[in-house]
Amino acid sequence: MEKTYDVAALGELLIDMTMNGKSTQGNALYEANPGGAPCNVLAMLGKLGHKTAFIGKVGDDIFGHELKDVLNEVGIDPRGLVTDKDVRTTLAFVKTFEDGDRDFSFYRNPGADMMLAKEDIDADLIRSSKIFHFGTLSMTHETVREATLFALEEAKKAECIISFDPNLREPLWESMDEAKAQVLKGLEYTDVLKISDNEIQWLTGLDDYTEGVEWILSRYRVKLVTVSLGKSGSMAFFRNDPDSSDYIKVEATPFIQKNTIETTGAGDTFGGCILHFVLEKGLKDLDISDLKEMLTFANAAASIITTRRGALRVMPEAEEVRALARG
Repeated sequence: MEKTYDVAALGELLIDMTMNGKSTQGNALYEANPGGAPCNVLAMLGKLGHKTAFIGKVGDDIFGHELKDVLNEVGIDPRGLVTDKDVRTTLAFVKTFEDGDRDFSFYRNPGADMMLAKEDIDADLIRSSKIFHFGTLSMTHETVREATLFALEEAKKAECIISFDPNLREPLWESMDEAKAQVLKGLEYTDVLKISDNEIQWLTGLDDYTEGVEWILSRYRVKLVTVSLGKSGSMAFFRNDPDSSDYIKVEATPFIQKNTIETTGAGDTFGGCILHFVLEKGLKDLDISDLKEMLTFANAAASIITTRRGALRVMPEAEEVRALARG
């Protein structure tokens, strides 16, 4: 089948209720920002000129209708978005701390995103995509997990590059042992892995990030691993041959912003830029210079998004990322 989409992503599309000051009575004010990690990734890719599509489920409610409109607004094809009249759109309340970090409280019992079923999946959309991207919020419950695994099998058969960002949210799992089992299952399909510093330590039990990546590379056929380190920058590990233990490693420093508001969406912005690079350069014969360029651009984009509330609607333009990356 012709590859008419650059990236298709499956997962959560939700409303991030983000703290935005206090009222005159001292009550917290929340801003309803459209979000969801897979769609944030697609929104960044759209800013970089790529054709994208989303697979997921929202409720037949005011938030679900608004989210579909937002996908159209930012240029993400919503053909794979299903509306369910029996469940509500998932909400995530985001509390931001002084250093820009945040905590989440999810209203998702159930939420529409976790009710996506195998029968809802548009397999032709997956087959017609160069890259298929997913995370673990679509693996927390049986129905949506079955849908995700079906989609992964279709992507594998269609020879898509498969991209995985665990994007671990501990409150959504019955146990962290179950979370680990599903992350490891996802890794069985993965070509490109984006993982955070705390996730790699949790998954592998190793404090050293390089040792943690080596643990993954020794067990799974991942070709490109990127590790986001927050204020410490990022790392990339690449190997041409997924059966080889030989890899090249690059580190890149961060772009620290004085006017950081919050970090929601920074990892997704970073991940979108990584997939942009894969679409431009492929996954063969990458060298240290290539990986340094990739990480520098991704770090710059992630830095910019920390100065804005939300992510999906406010992704940086390509030229402002290049300007910051050039210094």
